[in-house]
Amino acid sequence: MFELNGRIALVSGAGQSVGEGIAKVLARQGASVIVNDLFADRADKVTAAIVEEGNRAVARAFDVTDLDATVESIRSAEAELGGHVDILVNNAGVAEGRVTKPFRELTPDQWAPSIDLNIYGAMNCIKAVIDGMCDSGWGRIVQISSGSARTGQNINVSMYATGKSGIEGFIRHLAAETGQYGVTANIVALGLQANLVDKMPPEVIEKLIASIPIGRLGDPIEIGAFCAYLASNEAAGMTGQTLDFNGGSQTR
Repeated sequence: MFELNGRIALVSGAGQSVGEGIAKVLARQGASVIVNDLFADRADKVTAAIVEEGNRAVARAFDVTDLDATVESIRSAEAELGGHVDILVNNAGVAEGRVTKPFRELTPDQWAPSIDLNIYGAMNCIKAVIDGMCDSGWGRIVQISSGSARTGQNINVSMYATGKSGIEGFIRHLAAETGQYGVTANIVALGLQANLVDKMPPEVIEKLIASIPIGRLGDPIEIGAFCAYLASNEAAGMTGQTLDFNGGSQTR
């Protein structure tokens, strides 16, 4: 059950944290994984760990906000793996140039990194793989999002949340357009993760963790297991959904 043998999966932002967990689990379930990251050393490290476990993966370092680089890198990886991408997990979402301040203190040039990555970066990856999925009659798109997309929070993540809100709306429309071709598109809205709160003061992090019923931040392997289900044949009837994976936090 939930086997991904013979599938090719692309995981963006897979060089660390949640993306690393997702890439490793998909590989353990039988998929050949394209490990993307902005930084080559991170992508190489995760790829080496997957191969060491006896599974198949290739590393590709590219910026998903650059459409030409995204398409070129994916085509190169597909040629190496001998097929087209069947599974896309859009995980890249925490921009390198992000600034965590209240909106009133942000300048317009500080809005773009989070919005560009979460909206254009995700759409670029989808654009590069959607035709192959539809033409073959099978595909899985999993968009990693956040409870911040639907709940106002006073933790200085308004631009991150804006990007997530935008891509969630797009995915719902994409699911409606592509369901007839055997392609599903779902959203996994995560609770707090270590990579999102790493720039916050310790006392703020402690307060946030105390508000989570399970009393801890998200576990990348657990998230990977959930993505493996959504990427499987068994999840063929689920599309256009936003699924909360947040340790019991109230996100609405």
